[in-house]
This record gives sequence, structure tokens and C-alpha cells, in this order.
Amino acid sequence: MTVKAILQSKSQDIVSISGAAKVSDAIALLAEKRIGALPVMEGGAVVGIFSERDVIYCLARSGGVALDMPVSDVMTSPAVTIGPECAVLSALSLMTKRRIRHLPVVEAAGVAGFISIGDLVKHRIEKIEAEAAAMRDYIQMA
Repeated sequence: MTVKAILQSKSQDIVSISGAAKVSDAIALLAEKRIGALPVMEGGAVVGIFSERDVIYCLARSGGVALDMPVSDVMTSPAVTIGPECAVLSALSLMTKRRIRHLPVVEAAGVAGFISIGDLVKHRIEKIEAEAAAMRDYIQMA
């Protein structure tokens, strides 16, 4: 199974932010949308990721003045990305190795989506549950 299948089951709206936006605006957007990270976009390309971790690190480093800094100064860059044909297990492995929780999915035409580790885990659990149900049905029929 590929990441493309997960993207098809998600909303096509990608919430993003510009690198020129203030950190305080990015935090407000994270809170409003109840999400943990935003792709930082410039000219249709992903140039970084702004996450809750970035908020913690910039506040620890700079204090309250960090809220007026541009997102581009505190984001994680370059962003680790994957393509829509990436296998779900490969994406999970990459996230585990890199200790990240969000991945932009990019293709030649631009950003195809944005997935979280929660999206991938949910998909894996649903698949495992479906396989277990099929196995139970098979055993009961035998």
C-alpha cells in the first residue's frame, strides 16, 4: 500500500504557511486547526516544516521575542519529503529513523499532501484489523 491511498482518504486541504509569517501567527494557526505541524511554502515548493518542536526550541533559545521572528528563522529546513508512490512501511521507517512526525508528499506538479505518523499508524491498524477479521472468518468457515 502506498501513501497515495492514504491521501485519497484525507481532506485535500493542505494548511500551510509562508516563511515570512510571524511565529505567533504560525502558533495561532496550529492551535486553530488543532494540528502539530505546517509545511512552509514559498512559490509552491516546500522549503521547511514548522512544528510544535520548533516552537519549543525557539522559545527556549530566544524567549518571548521569538514570537515576532519570521517562521523561516525557526523552521526545520530542508524538509524531509516523500513521493505519493512511497510505501506506507517505508514512510513509517523514515519517520522513525529521522525522528519526525510529519511528511510533505510532493510530486512534479507540487505538493500532493501532508501526512502525519498518526495517519500512517491508523492505516496500519485498520489493515491489521481487516486481516485478523478475514482470518477469523476463514477459520470459522473451515
